[in-house]
Amino acid sequence: MVSQTFTVTNSVGLHMRPAAVFADTMNRFQSHCTIVFNGRRINAKSVLNIMTAGIGCGAEIVLECDGSDEQEALKAAADLFYGGLEQV
Repeated sequence: MVSQTFTVTNSVGLHMRPAAVFADTMNRFQSHCTIVFNGRRINAKSVLNIMTAGIGCGAEIVLECDGSDEQEALKAAADLFYGGLEQV
């Protein structure tokens, strides 16, 4: 298992569009991907679960990836958080 902490920089947090982009990206991987936020474990492949978590701008989340392509999944998430998810 690999994990990394990210800060949400999108001005409105992980609302519908960024949540959908994030979940779609995570769904490309076989690994289990979980967001840890405020003590809750959220399926990172579920748009609805991400949206209902109320992850706002400035929130710190931990993404855990566990499986055969965990490194690739974590890198894809990092690419989103550091390279454009805030523009969605």
